[in-house]
Amino acid sequence: MGKIVVALGGNALGNNPKEQLEAVINTAKPIVDLIQEGHTVVIAHGNGPQVGMINLAFDTASNIPNMPFPECGAMSQGYIGYHLQNAISEELRRRKVNKNVATVITQVVVDKNDKAFQNPTKPIGSFYSKEEAEEQAKKTGDVFKEDAGRGYRRVVASPLPVDVVEKDTVKTLMDAGTVVITVGGGGIPVYVDGDKLIGIPAVIDKDFASAKIAEILDADYLIILTAVEKVAINFGKSNEEWLSKMTIDESKKYIDEGHFAPGSMLPKVKAAMMFAESKSGRKALITSLEKAADGIAGKTGTIVIK
Repeated sequence: MGKIVVALGGNALGNNPKEQLEAVINTAKPIVDLIQEGHTVVIAHGNGPQVGMINLAFDTASNIPNMPFPECGAMSQGYIGYHLQNAISEELRRRKVNKNVATVITQVVVDKNDKAFQNPTKPIGSFYSKEEAEEQAKKTGDVFKEDAGRGYRRVVASPLPVDVVEKDTVKTLMDAGTVVITVGGGGIPVYVDGDKLIGIPAVIDKDFASAKIAEILDADYLIILTAVEKVAINFGKSNEEWLSKMTIDESKKYIDEGHFAPGSMLPKVKAAMMFAESKSGRKALITSLEKAADGIAGKTGTIVIK
């Protein structure tokens, strides 16, 4: 049995509070499967739709001060964690597994000079038509980009994680047997200024943050969950091929050949590579939520190894 960090994709959470409350009931089941098998499980998750929704609500509300983006990230961590920990706790009780579940509001250190701040790429919030996006951009000064043929979304910087501020707290809870929900939405981005931690408007990719906390916790496995069972090359083409295993060198080759979409599979593959490269014997698994336990058992999914 091993230590596992599970990175939940957006499809595990839904797009609004009502959808999320329903989605997490199903999300909890495969997570508790892993716990019941004896694994130590730490959970990370995205927050793109949620943080965008919170930010937009404050932007459009009258007579309410504008809410800084790091605080919007903290709010999203809190309410997503609240839903997840209740759903997982309920499933554990239903199966008579005696485990506590806790959400840690987590800050993640970034480099304030990261080049990502010069080129915002991380989509958040709702989809807009081109006209609506142009109107919003004029009104707010935000940057909007087209997102995978689905419409236009606001984009913010996505710097790389350097460190996790609450890592010792997460480790203490994990070692005590608690199921920990951490680095929600990639963590609240902060930079170090002397003795201070200063919040900075950005969204850290949750897959990279998951790889960082998995590395810090000396996890055996990083499971990056997505909408598909395996990673594919030549996706959607006649010569489409689903992969059961990728080495670091093979992954680099496929990235260079342009097989993975930047807003979709590319960050997942890169995060898997980061974790697999961080120490000998570490494995990353990319698969769907429903297949997580089968993937750990070697029956499906795409394993990324050194």
